[in-house]
Amino acid sequence: MTSRPVPPLPRRAFLTALGAGAALSALAGPASAAPTASYTLLSRADWGADETLRFAGGTELWPSEYYPVQTLTVHHTDDGSSDPDPAAVVRAIYRTDAAEFGDMGYNYLIDRNGLVYEGRWSGTDGTPAHDASGRMVTGAHVQGYNSGNIGIALLGTFTTTPPSSAARTALVQLLADLAARHTLAPLGKVVYVNPVSGVSRPAPIIGGHRHWAATDCPGTLYTAMPSIRDEVAALLA
Repeated sequence: MTSRPVPPLPRRAFLTALGAGAALSALAGPASAAPTASYTLLSRADWGADETLRFAGGTELWPSEYYPVQTLTVHHTDDGSSDPDPAAVVRAIYRTDAAEFGDMGYNYLIDRNGLVYEGRWSGTDGTPAHDASGRMVTGAHVQGYNSGNIGIALLGTFTTTPPSSAARTALVQLLADLAARHTLAPLGKVVYVNPVSGVSRPAPIIGGHRHWAATDCPGTLYTAMPSIRDEVAALLA
């Protein structure tokens, strides 16, 4: 299954016709007889990304690199913020990440209301996290295993409590969209191979940060991963 990139629109809603493999804008509506998953995506401009943070002396701190998608990894930000404005939290994470990684570490973020935020800058083709050919931009979310591994972070700390139902629903919908776009089996496993270093390891196609490293991230989402995979598979069925 493949999908067409949706042109960038302010606070654009994505309706992804998963069965037909066509990504359509909210104004266009779903393909005939195709199951759909919808989520609202805010671009970097929408949430107020300061693009100057990606540069020093006019030079991009971390030039973009693009590779085919192999896996999808879920995180929680565990940032300790009490700011009631999710966009402000995203901007704060961006400022911190930019100082260390040259840009946002995650490819996507999701707030408690179920809004999805474009993360790491990926060019000017209007397709968040991807270049025009559909390859993903390398982020900085799993040390040693970033290239070809899309990072999705839910805002908040979920070590003892689950995320909101709206956030979880958006996560499932985004995972389903990405799995359809990249022809990934949500219940499957893969031997991930880092296209830069050659390092490999077995991993679930949809997993959590804890599948890759000794960490408590993504908290309760780690134990919920089997049911999340099932929900993604149901959307793609």
